[in-house]
Amino acid sequence: MEFELQDRLPFAGGQEFGAAGAYELLLGRLRYAVDPRDKRNAPIADLHLAPAGADGLVRFAGDLQILKPVDLARGNRRLFFDWGNRGNKRCLQYFNDAVASNAPLAPEHAGNGFLLRRGYSLAWGAWQGDLLAGNGRVLLEVPKLPAVRGLARAEFIGQAGVNTFPLGVYTSTYSPPAVEGGRATLTRRRYPWEPREEVPQGEWCFGRFEAGMGLEVFGRDSIIAPSRTHLHMHAGFQPGWIYELVWEAEAPLVLGLGHAAVRDAVSWLRHAATPANPLHGAVEKAYGFGRSQTGRAIRDFLYHGFNEDTAGRRVFDGLMPHVAGAGRLFAGRFGNLTVPAGQQYEDHDNSADAFPFSYAETTDHLTGRTDAILKRPATDPLVLHSQSATEYWQRRGSLVHTTTDGQDLPQPDNVRIYHWCSSQHAANPRLGRPARGPFANPENVVATSMLFRALLDALDAWATHGTPPPESRMPRRGDGTAVSFEAWRARFPAIPGVALPQSPSRFELFDYGMDNGVMTVLPPRLADAQGYAVLLPATDADGNDLGGVRAPMVQAPLATYTAWNPRSRGHGAGALHEYTGSTIAFPDTEAERLATGDPRPSVQSRYGSAEGYVAAITEAAKALVAARLMLEEDVPRCAAAAAQWGAPRHEVGV
Repeated sequence: MEFELQDRLPFAGGQEFGAAGAYELLLGRLRYAVDPRDKRNAPIADLHLAPAGADGLVRFAGDLQILKPVDLARGNRRLFFDWGNRGNKRCLQYFNDAVASNAPLAPEHAGNGFLLRRGYSLAWGAWQGDLLAGNGRVLLEVPKLPAVRGLARAEFIGQAGVNTFPLGVYTSTYSPPAVEGGRATLTRRRYPWEPREEVPQGEWCFGRFEAGMGLEVFGRDSIIAPSRTHLHMHAGFQPGWIYELVWEAEAPLVLGLGHAAVRDAVSWLRHAATPANPLHGAVEKAYGFGRSQTGRAIRDFLYHGFNEDTAGRRVFDGLMPHVAGAGRLFAGRFGNLTVPAGQQYEDHDNSADAFPFSYAETTDHLTGRTDAILKRPATDPLVLHSQSATEYWQRRGSLVHTTTDGQDLPQPDNVRIYHWCSSQHAANPRLGRPARGPFANPENVVATSMLFRALLDALDAWATHGTPPPESRMPRRGDGTAVSFEAWRARFPAIPGVALPQSPSRFELFDYGMDNGVMTVLPPRLADAQGYAVLLPATDADGNDLGGVRAPMVQAPLATYTAWNPRSRGHGAGALHEYTGSTIAFPDTEAERLATGDPRPSVQSRYGSAEGYVAAITEAAKALVAARLMLEEDVPRCAAAAAQWGAPRHEVGV
């Protein structure tokens, strides 16, 4: 391992953060060397085909950036590793309620200062080998296999006025061997479950639209330039339709090296006794965090045994995968790590879910196969797995804690699972007014970032002192809080004018296999047809979730907050929109409730006044503090956010 320090920059204008003092941002590059003969690297697909040096080692390099106390002796001797989501830094945004930035240097990038006041050294190490440069993303350069060809796949949702799509947005795409020729098929369909219809080859090409020069009087010239990285539809894409391109590609990347990069970078920061190590001698414990894509990366990292370094030591003491659902990653040949996990409508067929789904050992009742994500007690870390309500609707979240036929599954002693009731996948801590996109309802506005802070403190106490964190809070079959879709629908209130989902998803679950020694995705199997049980959180009379942690806004609600939001007319009406939830406001007054026939009590009858609402939020926040699911410092923050009926997230006109 070799580290090149490229720059050292003061953070937040030299602001001091409690006992930890001032912070600095280090920008650098880490060079790796991996041995294909080491059994710990066996899960890395195609590693044996990558070019190696005379010593037999495969070399690659990636960005490593560190935000640390200027005086390491003032830190807490804890490393907090952020699996950058698609190369983007996320931990300051979600733990500190900070302005999101990939160049965190200004005071607003510190947010409320939580991680810094605690004294953590933060690290962002590149792990995703198919990213392109841009927007300050951390990048990993992994070997290509130029002599290898195979099939690649991409999906696009048609947009009005758009007739050219890149094969990848900020992802290194697998180009066809030639602009013309080779195997390529483009299909389209209105809904994911409808038959694909092939688009005639004369209607599309590998190319991009370019406006040329021209005299104004004659108009501007334009051309369709051949391109190995773009798909062009001559008459444009039909809005809302799903297009799928499958083509012969060449030069796959050895994407599995991303797991080795995280393993080796964190181990090096913990143990390397060299002046080149910026954290030498200052790391006693290491924790990691990833959300969505990188939550899946954590689960895959654990499943394949990468929490054991090449010296046999545990890498992370504790990990916090968030909104990963039951998914992992496919880092095999011609994989694409950027695309989201499969949902009901978008990216429906993307390979993200493969048995085992749970940290606990269980048997796939369809195949008889027994497995678990955690199966190496000597090196497995403590795990706090958290997920929003969206994961139960779009990401098979119940399979994290049930058997494949839907029975409650006890988790290992080193795992806790927390369902954040009635919240949506993204849950932007700095959300203003709810967005109104191509979906039926305003987006879900529930704030949950205060839960991150409490859970990290609980994880540290668990790893350091053996103090157990709060018990898991998740929907359970045994107490009636985990139910089938039919039971959920029968219980959800009949809110005037609100269209309900027809089903949580027509799930297709993937498995990975080997084809002539190459890791590949096996054909999908329909979960609802073959018996995988996917359960949903039951709701109360308002339609808000039971069976989990209720953030203050859910315990003292101004609306029904759902994890689902139907697509609007012309955009796949009726199907669920991405990871978007809904805010379905309560009637403001009793008069409004009676006039509309709404079964839910009005805001007026619940709280009486804006001050009454603040009092209810404060009481809910204090109850979470007592349960160790929220910090005392967040109580006044919640109360302040509730002033004026929680505006601008809510608009209440009592």
